[in-house]
Amino acid sequence: MKKKIPEFKTEAEERLFWQQHDSSEYIDWTDAEQIVLPRLKPSTRTISVRLPESMIEELKVLANKRDVPYQSLLKIFLSERIEAEFHR
Repeated sequence: MKKKIPEFKTEAEERLFWQQHDSSEYIDWTDAEQIVLPRLKPSTRTISVRLPESMIEELKVLANKRDVPYQSLLKIFLSERIEAEFHR
């Protein structure tokens, strides 16, 4: 038999409770359905990539034409290329 989930006065109190307790003691996860949250931003990690200065300048020109930051445009280009490689 599962334990009864206590009532919480605040979201912070509930967050602390779940950080300190195993949810499987309170919830039967065998009935849970997997969902997809497509609009969530994926986790990011900072990396260092050495590029020729001329390439960075050209990227900045292209980004300026699209009115986006050049680093964002670089991510778009990488994403498009990766997608194309996987769907050959």
